[in-house]
Amino acid sequence: MSGLNIVLGFLVAVGTLIRDECLAVPRCATLSPPQWTSVSLCHVVPRCATLSVALTVLFAVLLAHGAVCTGASGNPAVTVTRLLLDDGTAAAAALGVAGQILGAHLGLVVARRYWALEMTDLHVIKALMGAECSTALRSSPAQGFCVEAACGATFTLLHLGLRRKPALLRVPALAATLTFLSHAARNYTSGVANPALAYALTFRCSGFSFTQYALVYWLGTLAGATLAVFLYVGHVPRLFSKNLLYSRKGRVRGPRGRSCR
Repeated sequence: MSGLNIVLGFLVAVGTLIRDECLAVPRCATLSPPQWTSVSLCHVVPRCATLSVALTVLFAVLLAHGAVCTGASGNPAVTVTRLLLDDGTAAAAALGVAGQILGAHLGLVVARRYWALEMTDLHVIKALMGAECSTALRSSPAQGFCVEAACGATFTLLHLGLRRKPALLRVPALAATLTFLSHAARNYTSGVANPALAYALTFRCSGFSFTQYALVYWLGTLAGATLAVFLYVGHVPRLFSKNLLYSRKGRVRGPRGRSCR
């Protein structure tokens, strides 16, 4: 129980820090804060709690991010989705993705420093294990690609459908969806649906090569996001304008005849 209390205390401290940073520099908040806090918390919670507690804390983390950093995202899939919708420039999207990857790396550094404090027996065990970690990919790369594509498409479709809804509805719905995906895909890829988060959590783990991880967690998630944009809009605005799924209603034409003067 002491380990869980330490994690909850870490959650409160990090949540306070991210809130202050988002309020102080809202324009820069889209780069690193949501990402590095997610990485650091996801890195420690599953190792000191049962599955139900870990999912509860994960849901609380996602709620906190949505509540204190409105408009900020630590997910490259969201950034790419905006680009595919022709909302913003390629340079801005590249800068955003770079910031998210940097935030993920920063989160990994914070998590390692947190474990190095050895506050509980679990911290000591982790320190003895050193750099060893267990991969989140528990299936073949091909199967993992399909699972992450499905998770990415599900999340992106919901994100697009709720983007104009009130935060009171949008934030809990997205948090619950991501928590459900993480639970449903735990025996396959952990349902990360976030390329930057996956990079920090599992790319350095043994079992698969960097190329295989990239195929699953980068290409899979982005393929799912692209598919979601196509299904939601009927086309990919950034790539082509012709709507292939949904036809626009034709103009209502009046009867032909002489115009009244």
